[in-house]
Amino acid sequence: MSRYQQAPYSDQSGYGNSYANNGAGGGFGGNSGGYGGNGGGQGGYNQGGGYAETPSGDYGDGGYGKYGNGGGAADGYPMAASNPYASAGSPVTRSKSKKKWWIIGGVLALLIIIGAVLGGVLGTVLNKNKGTSGGSSSNAGNGQAAGGNVVPSGASSVNTGALTATAANRVLAVATDTYMLPVYATGTNTANYAAPTVAASVAGTSWPSDPSAPSNNSIRAHPRLIAPGYKWNALTSGLIANNPYFNQWNRTIVANATDVLNKPPVAYTPDGGLSGSGVLDVAREMKLRVKNLAYAYRVTNDTRFAERAWLELSTAAGNNTDVPFGANDGTRWNPAHFLDVAEFCNVFAIGYDWLYERWTDTQRDQLMWTMLNLGLSLGEAALTQASSASTYSWWTGVPTNAIVNGNWNCVINGGLTMAALAIVDRDPTGRAQRIINLTVPNARLNCVQGASADGTWTEGPNYWYFGVNAAGEMSSALRSAYGDDRGLATADAGFAQTSAYHMYVQGMTSLFNYGDHGPNKFATTANSLMYWSTVFGQPQYSLYQRDRSDAPEPFSMFWYDPATTGTWWDGLAIDKHFDSATTEWATGRSSWASNDGTYWAMKAGQIPSHQNHGNMDIGDFVIDAMGQRFFGDLGSGQYLAPGYFNGDDKQDGTRWLYYNTRTEGQNTILINNANQQISATPSAQFGSSGTKQGAAPSFNLSSTDTAFFTMDMSGAYGSGASVRRGIRFLNGRRQFLIQDDISGIPSGQPIQWRAHTNASVTTNGATATLVLSGQTMIASILNAPSGVSFATASPTRASSDPALPTGDYSEDFPLPSDTKVLTINGPTDGSAWSNQVLLSPQWPAGVAAAAVTPKSVPVQSWSLTSHN
Repeated sequence: MSRYQQAPYSDQSGYGNSYANNGAGGGFGGNSGGYGGNGGGQGGYNQGGGYAETPSGDYGDGGYGKYGNGGGAADGYPMAASNPYASAGSPVTRSKSKKKWWIIGGVLALLIIIGAVLGGVLGTVLNKNKGTSGGSSSNAGNGQAAGGNVVPSGASSVNTGALTATAANRVLAVATDTYMLPVYATGTNTANYAAPTVAASVAGTSWPSDPSAPSNNSIRAHPRLIAPGYKWNALTSGLIANNPYFNQWNRTIVANATDVLNKPPVAYTPDGGLSGSGVLDVAREMKLRVKNLAYAYRVTNDTRFAERAWLELSTAAGNNTDVPFGANDGTRWNPAHFLDVAEFCNVFAIGYDWLYERWTDTQRDQLMWTMLNLGLSLGEAALTQASSASTYSWWTGVPTNAIVNGNWNCVINGGLTMAALAIVDRDPTGRAQRIINLTVPNARLNCVQGASADGTWTEGPNYWYFGVNAAGEMSSALRSAYGDDRGLATADAGFAQTSAYHMYVQGMTSLFNYGDHGPNKFATTANSLMYWSTVFGQPQYSLYQRDRSDAPEPFSMFWYDPATTGTWWDGLAIDKHFDSATTEWATGRSSWASNDGTYWAMKAGQIPSHQNHGNMDIGDFVIDAMGQRFFGDLGSGQYLAPGYFNGDDKQDGTRWLYYNTRTEGQNTILINNANQQISATPSAQFGSSGTKQGAAPSFNLSSTDTAFFTMDMSGAYGSGASVRRGIRFLNGRRQFLIQDDISGIPSGQPIQWRAHTNASVTTNGATATLVLSGQTMIASILNAPSGVSFATASPTRASSDPALPTGDYSEDFPLPSDTKVLTINGPTDGSAWSNQVLLSPQWPAGVAAAAVTPKSVPVQSWSLTSHN
């Protein structure tokens, strides 16, 4: 199984979220990682690195039993001693020669160790080693699923009858695939499928009304952050028992918390030094732990969980003599990398607020003063532009009078706000109130502006997680504490669309993972979709997210509205054009409910203005078909490399020296071995048949149903060049056409079509055969000029590329041996060239239709009917 989605950077221990271990250079997956089987499959996180072309390469053999090596859930938690990135004992030595890769599209939650993969699977095991379909489905025997439809062959089925008694809370997903995406039944029966809605409240199955609603003049009593007391009471008084999602999420969270009890506190292990990536992972791992522990204590009353949370908190405060934790000079939480400060504030806010009733006054004061002295004092200095904060206040946007519309502003304002809300009525200094007065308007001006007008996140699909999750935490905490978020969620119209962006940027295997992929996510999930679902009145957001593998975590227990019901894809267009000029892109698919269909996504947009997380990637694309990603992106380079985050607004910026950011590292056209021009402003056109999926998981497409995206990206290649690119579906979305019409290139300048793949590739002139995990795609060059043919190349920098800077970590990360570039070298005599690449998945019997060879139509003349 191919894996294009790489891990966040870092060669450091402690990056427990989906890192390859022992792999030669990382890559797109692994070769044995897994959830393990039910009580003892092979485990571990992705033990081989690399793209992984076998079904065991993602989460390995078996269902949801655990992460890690051993039998049973306890060994599987990401921080377990069996995990090489556990913060236990001696840290793993950083290896400069290895790259840790992320293995699935979206987020790989460090949350699920037992019970269910809950990417649709509640209470079952997916045993891929045995290669069986596994028996009956969730609602009926003999492979029948909801509405009388059929469990897809090859997917282990589910026995969740006891948990799916009513239509309102029935689980439609029947399995989880090797990409950890939910698998739905196939068929056109619409019984028990309905449009997304929020049902009328029913006692015992819905949230009760708030008996003590707060206001801006009257803050709520503790607990007040995200999880007010009446919701805790409702959970333990019936919702957990009666709702299958709450039931499984609760079991998973408590099991994760239980696993922490015998682990040492998170160690203070900087990544690349305090001025590099600092102790961000330390803070986020601690956040994951404390959230789980605090939640587990409140639902079980088991004091072990509260005591263990206190150990983590007192350690991070510098009060554990057995575990050194930073300098004792007021910088313990590392303001040099201010994200660290913010995440520690977030940790302490949850620990203080959710366990407030457990703590003594002395403990409350210890936590409060720690937040004030190590976090809020530094935050106030930054937000007021104190001279002492001049080296770390850039994220406020004030020093440069520029909008900082990215995750830094969201995460920092969110963490500071959470801490301030937790202690505002106890703080004798008044600083907490001053922080709230500063962070909210700053976030309105910066954080939520990270969404373009169409919802696309400025920093790309992976940094979307950090920015939107942090904004969700901040907005939700303000609402639960004061009754409203003071205009944060509605400060930018595009922010209301960013949840839809997340849904569309998810392909049938992975994200359309352009740009950088960021640090390890730990407790950073997409679960704020459940919150935004309520805020913006869009139930499909919550219905979509509740089936995802990162859903089981504490905030979900309060953001999810159990009255939300229906089929999230009902009425949802299968194609979409995101047309904001800076971030423009488009996508098309054959279905929302099948992961075995077709998906394409292509990027136009502009190169700068992505908070130094973009690439030289105009025209970049990904292709999914038959459950495989045949062409995908490489993702981030080495974050600690010299100048990696410098100069994205300059043609000769240091960032553009690294292969993963250069034009040659993208799936696009390379001319004269040179980078694209950062001044380019491509214009694009989109067309779609306008197809929307109905209530049923399957539907039929006509042979002319299509979507296309074209762009004039001439400006990316210099004066005189004409380069037009297009992508479209053919043959009822069973085939793809990628076409480039190129002219005006001086004689002698090489032109190369490039696409990265981990398939095995056999070339024969104008034909290339790609085989990936047993699935085959044929690529054909239509009307190929003499001498133009397919070839393969290594994904490495050209000998003519400028040298990399000197210094530590100055490198292009090595990619796994099976990663390659499918290439086509165009004519070099200056003649015009229309390069038309037809991609034909070799569909199995019952799905296949006679392949078509399209007519030749100039890209600028494409229309919905141009290829009929």
